[in-house]
Amino acid sequence: MAGQFLRSGTSILPNHGEAQAAESPSDFVHKMRVCLKELRETRRWLRLIIEVPLIDIAGSAETLLDETEQLIKIFAASIRTAAGNRNDKRTLSPHPPTFKVER
Repeated sequence: MAGQFLRSGTSILPNHGEAQAAESPSDFVHKMRVCLKELRETRRWLRLIIEVPLIDIAGSAETLLDETEQLIKIFAASIRTAAGNRNDKRTLSPHPPTFKVER
Protein backbone atom coordinates (compact mmCIF):
# COMPACT_ATOMS: atom_id res chain seq x y z
CA MET A 1 0.00 0.00 0.00
CA ALA A 2 2.80 2.41 0.86
CA GLY A 3 4.26 1.94 -2.60
CA GLN A 4 0.96 2.60 -4.34
CA PHE A 5 0.38 5.71 -2.21
CA LEU A 6 3.90 6.94 -2.97
CA ARG A 7 3.50 6.34 -6.71
CA SER A 8 0.12 8.06 -7.03
CA GLY A 9 1.10 10.95 -4.77
CA THR A 10 4.36 11.69 -6.52
CA SER A 11 3.20 11.17 -10.10
CA ILE A 12 1.11 14.34 -10.10
CA LEU A 13 4.06 16.73 -10.37
CA PRO A 14 5.68 15.18 -13.46
CA ASN A 15 2.28 14.62 -15.08
CA HIS A 16 1.46 18.29 -14.51
CA GLY A 17 4.77 19.16 -16.18
CA GLU A 18 3.67 17.09 -19.17
CA ALA A 19 0.37 19.00 -19.25
CA GLN A 20 2.24 22.30 -19.26
CA ALA A 21 4.17 21.08 -22.32
CA ALA A 22 1.03 19.84 -24.09
CA GLU A 23 1.02 20.01 -27.87
CA SER A 24 -2.64 20.98 -28.19
CA PRO A 25 -5.63 21.93 -26.05
CA SER A 26 -6.90 18.33 -26.31
CA ASP A 27 -3.52 17.01 -25.20
CA PHE A 28 -3.55 19.43 -22.25
CA VAL A 29 -7.00 18.27 -21.15
CA HIS A 30 -5.98 14.63 -21.48
CA LYS A 31 -2.83 15.09 -19.41
CA MET A 32 -4.66 17.12 -16.77
CA ARG A 33 -7.22 14.31 -16.52
CA VAL A 34 -4.35 11.92 -15.80
CA CYS A 35 -3.25 14.27 -12.99
CA LEU A 36 -6.81 14.37 -11.64
CA LYS A 37 -7.00 10.58 -11.73
CA GLU A 38 -3.79 10.32 -9.71
CA LEU A 39 -5.04 12.91 -7.23
CA ARG A 40 -8.24 10.94 -6.72
CA GLU A 41 -6.26 7.74 -6.17
CA THR A 42 -4.09 9.54 -3.63
CA ARG A 43 -7.26 10.79 -1.89
CA ARG A 44 -8.52 7.22 -1.60
CA TRP A 45 -5.25 6.04 -0.05
CA LEU A 46 -5.32 8.93 2.42
CA ARG A 47 -8.90 8.15 3.39
CA LEU A 48 -7.95 4.53 3.99
CA ILE A 49 -4.94 5.54 6.05
CA ILE A 50 -7.16 7.76 8.20
CA GLU A 51 -10.10 5.37 8.47
CA VAL A 52 -8.29 2.16 9.38
CA PRO A 53 -5.93 3.86 10.87
CA LEU A 54 -2.77 2.62 9.24
CA ILE A 55 -0.36 5.11 10.78
CA ASP A 56 -0.17 6.90 14.11
CA ILE A 57 -0.06 10.40 12.63
CA ALA A 58 -3.69 10.90 11.65
CA GLY A 59 -3.38 14.69 11.97
CA SER A 60 -0.74 14.78 9.27
CA ALA A 61 -2.84 12.54 7.03
CA GLU A 62 -5.85 14.84 7.60
CA THR A 63 -3.75 17.83 6.50
CA LEU A 64 -2.60 15.97 3.40
CA LEU A 65 -6.18 14.95 2.63
CA ASP A 66 -7.34 18.57 2.88
CA GLU A 67 -4.60 19.70 0.52
CA THR A 68 -5.43 16.87 -1.89
CA GLU A 69 -9.11 17.90 -1.87
CA GLN A 70 -8.10 21.47 -2.72
CA LEU A 71 -5.87 20.30 -5.56
CA ILE A 72 -8.67 18.12 -6.94
CA LYS A 73 -10.95 21.16 -7.08
CA ILE A 74 -8.28 23.25 -8.78
CA PHE A 75 -7.43 20.59 -11.37
CA ALA A 76 -11.11 19.83 -12.07
CA ALA A 77 -11.80 23.55 -12.59
CA SER A 78 -8.80 23.86 -14.93
CA ILE A 79 -10.01 20.89 -16.95
CA ARG A 80 -13.55 22.29 -17.15
CA THR A 81 -12.20 25.63 -18.35
CA ALA A 82 -9.85 24.11 -20.91
CA ALA A 83 -12.48 21.63 -22.12
CA GLY A 84 -15.04 24.42 -22.35
CA ASN A 85 -12.63 26.48 -24.41
CA ARG A 86 -12.44 23.64 -26.91
CA ASN A 87 -16.17 22.86 -26.69
CA ASP A 88 -15.72 19.58 -24.79
CA LYS A 89 -18.51 19.70 -22.23
CA ARG A 90 -17.83 16.43 -20.38
CA THR A 91 -18.61 17.07 -16.76
CA LEU A 92 -16.08 16.44 -14.04
CA SER A 93 -17.12 16.21 -10.44
CA PRO A 94 -14.35 16.90 -7.93
CA HIS A 95 -16.20 14.64 -5.49
CA PRO A 96 -17.18 11.22 -6.85
CA PRO A 97 -19.15 8.97 -4.47
CA THR A 98 -17.33 8.26 -1.25
CA PHE A 99 -16.80 4.89 0.35
CA LYS A 100 -16.77 3.67 3.93
CA VAL A 101 -14.29 1.08 5.08
CA GLU A 102 -16.06 -1.65 7.05
CA ARG A 103 -14.26 -2.87 10.15
